[in-house]
Formats: sequence, C-alpha cells, structure tokens
Amino acid sequence: MIADHGGIAVGHAEQVHHHAPPRTPAAWPHQVGVIPPRAQSFQHRSEADRVRAAAGAGGTAVLTQVLTGTGGVGKTQLAADYARAAWDGGEVDVLVWISASSRSAIAAGYAQAGVEVLAADPGDPEQAARAFLAWLEPKAGRRPCRWLIVLDDLADPADLRGWWPPAGRHGRTLVTTRRREAALTGAGRRRVAVGLFTPRESAAYVTAVLASHDRDEPADQISGLAADLGHLPLALAQAAAYLIDADLTCASYRELLAGRIRRLADLLPESGALPDDQTATVAATWSLSVERADRVRPSGLARPMLQLGAFLGPNGIPASVLTAGPALAHLGEHRTAAADGGTGEPAAVSAEDAGLALRALHRLSLIDHTPQDPRQAVRVHQLIQRATRDTLAPDQFDRIARTAADALVSAWPATEADAALAQTLRSNAEALTAYAGDALHRPDAHRLHQRVGESLGNSGRPGAAVLHFQRLADGAARRLGSGHPETLALRAHLADWRGKAGDAAGAAAELEELADALGRAFGTDHPGVLATRHNHAYLLGEAGDAAGAVAAMEHLLRDETRVLGPDHPGVLATRESLASWRGKLGDAAGARAAFEAVLEDQLRVLGPDHPRLLITRGNLAYWQGRSGDTAGAATVFAALVEDNLRVLGPDHLDTLTARNNLAMCRREAGDAAGAATAFTELLADRARVLGPDHPDTLVTHNNLALCRLDEGDTAGAATAFAALLEDYGRVLGPAHPDTRAVRDNLASCRREAGDAAADTAEEAAGDAAGVAAGDANGDATGDAVADTAEVAAGGTAEDAPENTPRDAAGDAEQSSDS
Repeated sequence: MIADHGGIAVGHAEQVHHHAPPRTPAAWPHQVGVIPPRAQSFQHRSEADRVRAAAGAGGTAVLTQVLTGTGGVGKTQLAADYARAAWDGGEVDVLVWISASSRSAIAAGYAQAGVEVLAADPGDPEQAARAFLAWLEPKAGRRPCRWLIVLDDLADPADLRGWWPPAGRHGRTLVTTRRREAALTGAGRRRVAVGLFTPRESAAYVTAVLASHDRDEPADQISGLAADLGHLPLALAQAAAYLIDADLTCASYRELLAGRIRRLADLLPESGALPDDQTATVAATWSLSVERADRVRPSGLARPMLQLGAFLGPNGIPASVLTAGPALAHLGEHRTAAADGGTGEPAAVSAEDAGLALRALHRLSLIDHTPQDPRQAVRVHQLIQRATRDTLAPDQFDRIARTAADALVSAWPATEADAALAQTLRSNAEALTAYAGDALHRPDAHRLHQRVGESLGNSGRPGAAVLHFQRLADGAARRLGSGHPETLALRAHLADWRGKAGDAAGAAAELEELADALGRAFGTDHPGVLATRHNHAYLLGEAGDAAGAVAAMEHLLRDETRVLGPDHPGVLATRESLASWRGKLGDAAGARAAFEAVLEDQLRVLGPDHPRLLITRGNLAYWQGRSGDTAGAATVFAALVEDNLRVLGPDHLDTLTARNNLAMCRREAGDAAGAATAFTELLADRARVLGPDHPDTLVTHNNLALCRLDEGDTAGAATAFAALLEDYGRVLGPAHPDTRAVRDNLASCRREAGDAAADTAEEAAGDAAGVAAGDANGDATGDAVADTAEVAAGGTAEDAPENTPRDAAGDAEQSSDS
C-alpha cells in the first residue's frame, strides 16, 4: 500500500514497516536557512571591511570570527551583509544561517543542513547534525567544499560546546553575540568588536530613511537626534520610524525624548510597526541580557549594579564610586530575590563582589568595564541607562538617585590630588543631577551639590563655583523661599566663592546681609551666624579694610567666647584671624606673639597630632619672618615640610604649600638661585597634582619669575610674566586682583628693562579691564601675588591665608581646604 508520506508500507496490517524514498543530496551551491533581509538604508561600515579583510588574510586556513557588541549595534546586519556578498560573489558552495538563541536551536540548524546537504534522515536530527559537522571536516580525495556557517545571536557560549564548526582549508565561520567571554576567542577564533555608528554614519542613515519617505529635516537636527540616541543603529531605525508614523519633526521628537514624562518605550513604534522585520523595541532589547547577567555569579547583583550605573555618567564612572560603601549597601539591599539563599535577609556584598557584578554586565555587553582605567572604569550607553531608569517605580527612582549621590560623595577625595579623577567625578555629578530631577532635593538638598561647587573652586575655577552656587541658591529660593535655611546656606557658599573669585567687597556686603537674615531666623548666637560674621570680617580685610576686619574680629571674639567658651576650635580660629589682620596693620611682633599663644592653647585642647597645628605653626613661622627672624622662620618651615611629608604625604596640598613657604624664605634671605630651584621642582609637582591652571600652580610660576628677576634676568622674567598674564586672564579673568598684580609685575619688569612703550600699553590694558569689569577693589600692588609665602590653609600669606573663611553652615572649625 502507499503510505501517506509517499513511501511504500510493507508487512502485516498489525506491523507495518515504512520505507521512505531515498533522498538526494542538494546540488551546490546550496543555502540552508534564511539570511535576514537587508535593512532599509543599510550603511556600509568599517567593521564589514575588517571582517572581509581578516577572512582574506586567512588564506586557505579556516578563520572563525566572532562579532560582539551590545544589542542594537547591528551585528546581525553586518553578518548578513557579509554572507550575502559571499553568496552573490560565488565565494561559497554551502551557506548555512542558524539562529543560535539556544543549544537546541543550534543543533536543529545543523540537523537541517545535514538533511538538505547530505540527505540525512530527518527522523534522527541529532545524528543528522553530527553527520553534517563531520562532513565539514576536510577529507583527502573528496571534492573540496567552500562553506560558510553563520551562528547568529549566540545567547550563551556554553551552547556551542561540542558544536563549533571544525577547522578546514575552505571553511569560514561567523558568530554574532552580545557575550564577551574568553571561551569565544582563541583556538583560531578572532573577536571583532562592533560599535556604534560614527556621527557621519548616523546622520547619513537618518537622512536616507527620511528621504525615502519624502522627508527633509535640517542637518543640525538630524545630527542632534543621532547624538541624543547615542548613535545606536537600532534606536535610530526605530526613532525614525516613529517620527515618520507620528508625523513629527526631528526637533519635536527630540523635545519629547529630552523630557522625563514619557518612557523610552513610549517614543518607539509598537511591536507590529517595527521597521526591517525587527522583533523587539530597543527598550526591550536588553531585558534578556540583564536577566542572563543577573544569573552569573555572584548572582542577583548585576541588575542592581546596572540600576546604580544608570544614574551616573555614560562616558566613564570611576571604579571607586561603584565600590564605595553606599554602593555596596545598595547591592546587598536590592540583590535580586532568591539570590540570598532563601533567607530573605540582605547578604553583605564586598568590593570584590561588586567587581564581579561589573564583569557579568561586561560579558553581556551591557557595559564596558575597563579596570585598568580606574578613573573611567565603567561606561554605559545612554539608552541602556534610560531604559533601565524607565523600569523603576517612583520611590525606587528617588532612592537609587540619592544612593548614587551618596556613592559619589563617599568616593570623592577630601584633597583632589588627581585632577583627572576630580573632573570625572564632576561629570558624573552633572549627569546624575540631570537624570535625578528633584530627587536630590527631597527631603532636603543632597550634600553632592555643595561638593561639586567646592571641587570647581578648588580646581582653580572660582568663577565656575560662583555660577554653580548662584544657580543652586536661585533654585532653592524658588522652591523653598528666600528665608529657608537651605537657601541661606547656599548664599553663604556663594559669597565665599565670590570673594575667592576676586569680588571681596561684594562678597563682604552679601555676608553682612546674610548674617542679619540668619540672626533673625535662628538668633544672633547661632553658630552659623557666628561663622558668617567671621567670614564677613575676613572679606572686609580682603577688600582692603584691614582696620575694619580687626574691629569686626574683636567684636566677634567676645561673642564667640561668651557663647562657645574660650577653648572652642572656632574661638581659636578667630584668634588666629585677628592676629593675622593685626599683623597686616603693621604689628608683626604682636601677630607672632598672638600665634604663639594660640599654638599653646591648641596643643592643650586639640593634642599634638591634630592637623590644625601644622597650619598654625606655618602661620607662626610666617609672622616670625615678618618680624625680622628670617633664618628662624626658614628653620621652622623646613621642619614643617618634613612633618607634612610624614603626616600627609608628598602630594597633599598642605605639603606643597609648606614647600612654597620654605622657598619663599630662601628668596627673602637672598638665596635667589636656591629659591628658583625649589620653585622649579614645586612647579612640576603642582602642575602634576593640581593641573596647569590651578591658582596655586600659577602662583608658583609667578614666584619663579620673581626669582629670575632677583638673579638679574629681567628679560626672562618679563617673558615669564607676559605668558603668565595670559594664563591668569584666561583662568580668573582680566579684572581679578591676582591678574592685575601679575600685570603690575610685568610692567615693573619692562620699566626696569627700559621698555616704556610696552609698559604704558600694559597699564592702559589693565585700566580698561578694571573699568570694564566694574572693579571696586582698587589697584593691586606689584607684590600681591609675587611675595606669596603661602600657609597650609591654601592661600597666600600676603592675602592672609591663615585667615580663611569658616563654614557658615555652623562648623566652627576653620576650613583647611579654603
């Protein structure tokens, strides 16, 4: 009888044997599986050239290439382009395209190839698959077959164990995957990283897609859209489809994308309207990868780590932030369910565990993790960040945003010896602030805002710190009112940096008003009021009113002693400031005696190992020199350098300042050559630690130029001052007192050299700069920057560095990083 499948059935009715007709192997060339269609407006990319060139470089040896990259970068399209070109060009006899989403799918693909190419029995797929792999092995005397196997979207490297195509003279293998495990490379396999579109490729792609729908958009809007989407090919395709279907312009779509009201998924086509036969939106592309990463040991940490990274800078997160205490606590608290061994209790997470979680995310191409670059160890694509944040409930969103801020503050070094790290931390804080919205102001303003402003100012950009605190103060006044404690505290920081930026008079006036406002709100004896009065007195002196500063400090000292007691650190700090301003009024010996008395009390109250004593000893040495004992001051400064090296280390700012003071003593003692050598060595270290534009670095340039002048090299000093004047003008502005002082130093050099014309022009430029800026500080003296015997508080002795402002928020101890 005839069987229903076309074969012949033989035997008794109760026992029938089926004999299928013999199958015929497919003729070459033959393709198994379907190559995905070419995407609309497909862009040729450099990665395609690399794959093709590597295949050519392989000669007759087999070359297995593994295309890796995050979801949405276009790995499948690159593989399809390569396969289609090989097929159309007659380069292969057998082409097999397999969807490698699972081990069973891989085996099924090989089995289908065995059935079609070898006429293997379809009833035994395992045997058919094994037979096909064996057939790929080169065999003597058999007609060679040029084959290409494409394993697309490999989900797990373990799925290919035992299923890798063999090495052969005429075979090629191409794998696409998001995974980056070591198992995918080696043994003749080459990894090819597939990245994002270049800006030019992005713009060309979007332009072509829109043109195919008779749409024409401004080039700058297209480039802006590409940048907003991080040049991710899949995102560009889906965004273009959405704005075409919704009849939006690029500009209006970008406005929607920039807002926080809509999720990313809401700004992409629905699944039925995706372009190019795509099956998932970009927002859903990474969900499976996150699930897989979360199962990698230590299990349950990848997702909360990615959630934390989603709030930080996409272009580089320091390793120290993601392994800081708040980050580890977050990982332990939010470890994925069931990863705690079923106890329900959060397990302690170590820095090593956090590092392994980062590696798991890296292996799934959800982040780029480069531990060898600790400043920017982690990079996360901005759309992965957006999609991750979109999954969070409102309370989760706010909590993780503040945790990210906690981690940044925790990782931020008290002394920013690494300028590059400080810049990266500020960039991360800027990104977090943009992402978090009001979360960093609920229930109160996060400490991160203040830390960023301090970092800006301490990096040598006091003007930027002023703008930062001005924005914060204005925002607080709008949200909370002008009399709210947060607003008042921000006004105090604003005034502090306004003074450091050169507007001492304006800052003093602001602090006088602020002290009255604080007194009305909290009472005149509140520590914040006392600290504000201290800072007001300090800035009076900075503005040129040393007598007013002394009077204000004397009044403050009486009130502080009554309220806080004579041994309070704030009282001791005010005694130091009062001594300094009395010295500036001409009583150097009295200032020295006052500092000796303060030092004795600090030893008794704070103990001999307190860092504040190093600062006070420096101030005492300074006034010791000013009172005529230059040699004794030099001896004290030399001892201070050694003590700072031992206690704080060679790159601490106070150590560098102590070295400056010692060099200045040498100069004042007449050893210009020794001072020049010391300043040259200090300049190299300050430029390395603080950066070339930090005010302390610029001051060292100035002091070195003065040493040249002392040695008789007037022309060399003039050249140095001219270059320095450009730097000061660029960094601090033309009307800053330090800029004016350097301009006066240059004019003095030129007068000494007989260059009257240049001297006159320089003075005219200085006058114009002062008038244009509305400078109310008066003329700077020629030595205001030059004769800088800095003390450990971080300023210059001519400008009373020992007189640094106090924290108006109520911290009575004198700030050591002002």
